[in-house]
Amino acid sequence: MKGKILAYDASTQTGLIAGADGQRYPFPAGEWQSPGTPRTGGSVDFTPHDGEARGLYADTAGCGSSKKIPAALLALLLGVFGVHKFYLGYTKQGLIMLLVFLFGIVLLGIPSMVIGIIAFVEFILYLIKPDEEFEQTYVIGRRPWF
Repeated sequence: MKGKILAYDASTQTGLIAGADGQRYPFPAGEWQSPGTPRTGGSVDFTPHDGEARGLYADTAGCGSSKKIPAALLALLLGVFGVHKFYLGYTKQGLIMLLVFLFGIVLLGIPSMVIGIIAFVEFILYLIKPDEEFEQTYVIGRRPWF
């Protein structure tokens, strides 16, 4: 069954999953079968057993990859206008990039060049991050810069 991790407490090694059937399933960390640790907001595939989740696997199908490539292309092609920030839901950061670029043209273009460099660096970072890490950092973790 598919589900989403609602909470995970590393100190108690327990968590809670919202299953696709609308039920909530607690789980112990020992049932985690994928590399790494469970993360709040992550998609999982599991087997319900006696009201608990068993045999948990991270469900990475279509998660970060659906936003990763478009965000990278927007950063490369329209990054100086902050379009990639708007696409990822970072309105404030997108406005900052847009305004600094536009007003930077008046100030000998130096601020505009800095914004262009930032957009290019973000393009590279988006491409080199694995899909799961991209999702954890920018989609779930909501990290707006680098």
